[in-house]
Amino acid sequence: MNHLILLFSLFLAPALANKERHKTNQNFSSNNASHKRLKRDWIWNQMHIQEEIDTPLPHHVGKITSSVSNNNAKYIIEGEYANTIFKVEENSGDVYAFERLDREKKAEYELTALIIDRRNNQSLERPSKFIIKVYDINDNVPVFVQKVFNGSVPEMSPVGTSVTKVIAVDADDPTVTGHATVTYQVIKGDEYFTVDDSGVISTARADLDRESQSTYEIIVKAKDAPGSSGESSTATVVITLTDINDNFPIFKHSSFRFKVPENISVGGEVGRVKVEDVDEPQHRNTKYSFVKGDYRDTFEIVANPFTNEGIIRPKKPLDFEKVAEYRFDIEATDPTVDLRYFKSGGSRSISTVTIEVIDVDEPPVFTKLPYEFRVRENDAEIRILGSVWAHDPDAAKRKIRFIRRKASPSGDYIRVSDTGIIQLPKPLDREFSSSYNITVAAQEILEDGKCHLSDRESHAHVHVIVTDENDNAPELVYSEEPRVCENAAPGKVIIRISATDKDEISPGGFFTYSLATEDDSNFSLVKNYDNTANITVKYGQFNRELAKIHYLPVVISDNGDPELSSTNTLVISVCKCNEKGDFTFCEERAKQVGVSIQALVAIFICIFTIIAFFAVIALLILLRKRHKKDLSSLGRNVAEIHEQLVTYDEEGGGEMDTTSYDVSVLNSVRKNGIKPEAVPSSYAQVQKPPGNITSATGEMEMMIEVKKDEADNDRDLLPYDTLHIYGYEGAESIAESLSSLESGSSDSDIDYDFLNDWGPRFKMLAELYGSEPNEDFVY
Repeated sequence: MNHLILLFSLFLAPALANKERHKTNQNFSSNNASHKRLKRDWIWNQMHIQEEIDTPLPHHVGKITSSVSNNNAKYIIEGEYANTIFKVEENSGDVYAFERLDREKKAEYELTALIIDRRNNQSLERPSKFIIKVYDINDNVPVFVQKVFNGSVPEMSPVGTSVTKVIAVDADDPTVTGHATVTYQVIKGDEYFTVDDSGVISTARADLDRESQSTYEIIVKAKDAPGSSGESSTATVVITLTDINDNFPIFKHSSFRFKVPENISVGGEVGRVKVEDVDEPQHRNTKYSFVKGDYRDTFEIVANPFTNEGIIRPKKPLDFEKVAEYRFDIEATDPTVDLRYFKSGGSRSISTVTIEVIDVDEPPVFTKLPYEFRVRENDAEIRILGSVWAHDPDAAKRKIRFIRRKASPSGDYIRVSDTGIIQLPKPLDREFSSSYNITVAAQEILEDGKCHLSDRESHAHVHVIVTDENDNAPELVYSEEPRVCENAAPGKVIIRISATDKDEISPGGFFTYSLATEDDSNFSLVKNYDNTANITVKYGQFNRELAKIHYLPVVISDNGDPELSSTNTLVISVCKCNEKGDFTFCEERAKQVGVSIQALVAIFICIFTIIAFFAVIALLILLRKRHKKDLSSLGRNVAEIHEQLVTYDEEGGGEMDTTSYDVSVLNSVRKNGIKPEAVPSSYAQVQKPPGNITSATGEMEMMIEVKKDEADNDRDLLPYDTLHIYGYEGAESIAESLSSLESGSSDSDIDYDFLNDWGPRFKMLAELYGSEPNEDFVY
């Protein structure tokens, strides 16, 4: 048989190949136009070969066959791995594999078959593609996707609770029965966990306790070909048991003992009781409670959320003198424990707690807090308000001394004696402060008769309320400066006034307003019956020429006991207004400048200092003069002090010197001379000698002698021998005196009325030298 026909390929050839074959035949017919057209076709579609054949190479795969009848025909193949792994015998068309094939690496190979004329390499038939499939054999072991798997499950979970899933992969052909089917089996730890064919691991028992064993390590085997002893592989699975709250706390000790000072603060820590809870911290919710003992109102036990310890704290102050030791039982439990998984053994854990109170030196204790007293203001008879009292709570029972620490307002308004008596050094004024507060400290006296005080002290607040007495008159209050138009009509409201009182105003208190001079004034007062009043115009038409400002006295009275009143002056300005009644011009009031008491005291101190300074200066001058008189009484002759006269060589030209001055004018005789006064004075005016002395030389000698006599007899003068004469001008001087001191009494006949015509600048001279010199002139 010349042609090897693969029978299964005859009916599996696709219809699409007929169309390609038709196109290819057209190409071949054009090349062989001289030959007769014959119908030809390839007779195959697929080839198969088993993988991993253990016979010697090459391995026969199949045969390609064509219906071409030509002795020069030659078979060749092209495509993937052609002429390398696969080769064809060119004459027979047998295809061989020169390597062992592995389906897991490549399951199919696609090649193209050609038949050509070996003489000219011309195609005798169109190319045809065919596939070589590699048959699978069960030559691969299932392999786990990872060596170690991890899973977790809550402890005490029911049987069959899913934990995790393992996966193994077989590289063999899954379409071949038994080649890629994987089964699983727990070969270690199968008493705790199981695995199904899908790889899901589940619990095999319901008593898995995390507190007994928290992790499990099992081994799972994967194999293929069920029912046979096929190849297999293994993987490790680590399973962790997660915690649930299934355990109650247990005290570590059956009893606890603590020591604490009696002055521990409320809420302070006395001690800690410790419990053991084998559950994880997130499942520890210990609650502590009293089981035995009547001290629930004295102590409390609070659980620490981080350490789960029970902190014992006092709820009220401890007192060694009352209770020296406390003993009670406490219980620790957990209300959140899941009772479904509760283990037998008891849900209660009880322990005994003993607290020993240590005595300490405590500060004094006041018997009443706070203290409050009431006193009337300005009551001079009340000097003692009451007393405060404190005692030593310790067994020593020491005496107590009281001291004032703070005061509000500050000042010596309230005193506290050593024995705690509250005293008033002076009456209190409610208007200064309606209440007074002091802080009183109590200290223990360590030794009797000595000032040794304990450094520990307690404090009490004393509140003094000052009740009001009607001791202040009401005062006038108004919002703006009162003004009125000069042409205001009668009844016009000028201002609304009210009053204020420094005293406490009772709910029924009211003020009464009245005018002190209502009859003879142009103002009237109208009551509003709301503790205010209106000042209105009485007659109208004010005259600004007569008065631009009016001072209106207003009397305000209260209804207190006793009734007090005050007169207040309301200053009202009369202003110019336009037709609409708007103010256009008002005189500016003189500002009242007030001086405070502190400024007045400072001014008086300055004045007193200046007066004292001048008094000291005067006293020093007086002492100096007396000292000089004492020197004169020591035996020195007064003449020795005043006997020296300073003479000058230059005395002038005398009567012969007529060039410089006229001596005859200086020697003129003054008939009406004034006799000098008998009382000498260092500042006395030098008077001219009597007119009967005609000689100029004798006149000067007499004047010198007079001055010498004055100097010799006046001990108050300074001991200077130089004689200065300024007031004497000589006898019978034609020019007479040049001084202006006596010009006012001159007998001159000159008429000075013409000074009035010279203008205002000469008004003062005209008044001084006018026709009426005796008229008083006010500067």
